[in-house]
Formats: sequence, C-alpha cells, structure tokens
Amino acid sequence: MVGKLLMRGMLAGIAAGLLTFGFAKVVGEPQVDQAISFEEKADAAKGDAPEPELVSRHTQAGLGLLTGVVTYGAAFGGLFSLVFAYAYGRGSRLPARPLAAWLALAAFIALVIVPNLKYPANPPSVGDPDTIGYRTGLFFLMIAISVATMVFSVSVRRHLLAKLGQWNASIVAGLVFVAIIAAVQIGLPSVSELPADFPAALLWKFRVAAIGMQVIMWTTIGLLFGAWVERGERIGMRAA
Repeated sequence: MVGKLLMRGMLAGIAAGLLTFGFAKVVGEPQVDQAISFEEKADAAKGDAPEPELVSRHTQAGLGLLTGVVTYGAAFGGLFSLVFAYAYGRGSRLPARPLAAWLALAAFIALVIVPNLKYPANPPSVGDPDTIGYRTGLFFLMIAISVATMVFSVSVRRHLLAKLGQWNASIVAGLVFVAIIAAVQIGLPSVSELPADFPAALLWKFRVAAIGMQVIMWTTIGLLFGAWVERGERIGMRAA
C-alpha cells in the first residue's frame, strides 16, 4: 500500500514539475534575464570584467530548469505521499482527497510561505557570493523551525480536541503556530543585499513568479495525488 502511494506521489510530483516548468519558462525566466542584464550593466559601469559562464544561459533556462523542477517535484511528491500514508493510516476522519488537499496546504505554508516571509527569494544576480552559504543556512533553518512548529501545533490541537472541540482547538493551534513563528522570525538575523538602485518592479515580479511556481507545484501535488488515491480506492472496492 505504501509503495503504491509513494509511486503515485512521485508521479504527481513529476506532473507538478512539468506544469511548474511551463509557468517558470513563461513568467519567471524573463525576470531572471532582466536581473542578469542589470548585473552586467552594473559591472560594466564599474569596469569589472564579466564572470566566465560555466553553464550557458540557454541550458540554465531550458534543460537545467526542467531537470531541477521535475526532480524537486518527484522528491517532494514522494515525501508528501509518505506523510499522507502516516496520517491516513492513523485513522484520519477525512477522505483521501480532502486530506491530501489539507496536507498540501500545510506543506505550502510551512515550506514556502513562512521561510519566504523572513528570507524572500531574490534574482540569481543579486547578493554577495561570499555570503551565499550563510544565507542558505538561514533559509533552511527557517524551514526546519517552521516544519517543527507545524508538527507541534498539530499536536496541541489533538490534545485540546476533547476539551475545546474541533473549531476552538484549531484556532488555538493556529495561534500557537503564528506566535512561535513570529518570535523566531523576529529573533533570527535579517539579510538584505539588494543594490539600492535595483528596480523594485522587477524584484516584485520575480518574487511573485517564485511564489507562483510553488503554488502550482503544491496545488497539483495535493489535488492530483488525492484524486489518484480516491480513484484507486474505488477500483479496489469494485474488485472486492
């Protein structure tokens, strides 16, 4: 059973990756090109020589982008299916499709919204190369804290169900999540390496495109995976 769910999750992730690639190619890549052009003009104005291109821009925007988003989709689709199997196997009252949708929403909040509120995405040409390890570490630390806080909040809700009921327990758990995340984000150091003259409109469009890619990814995984599981259950019932 878990093996079938894992396969469906990875296939849903691959499908999500293909859709995300299409969106990124049409909406995201033009913003990246403009950001690279801005960097090249700034370097030329300073008299700096252009950096050698290890991988061509054509490859980056084509095969490289496709490989990256499909691999990301397959990996997270597989992990999503394992979390679904755990929740479904523990006697969840929700049917497969709603459960998958709620889990995808939770993953989107914990893995995308929360870390990007503190450390939003920047175009690849922005930032000091010497601090990329530091910035990446902070971003993944925020993801780890967000996931741990989400799990803790779900546990709080479960313990309060008998006393407060589903609605009130959910509200309290949500407030606990927001309070912890707010405190952590205030405490963690901020990183701002945007050039003062970087176009604000370009930055906004790039960040909207980055979030849009994640919306497509997690929406597709949640809805497609849930539909496949529900369909498999119906076929199994007919066969029985």
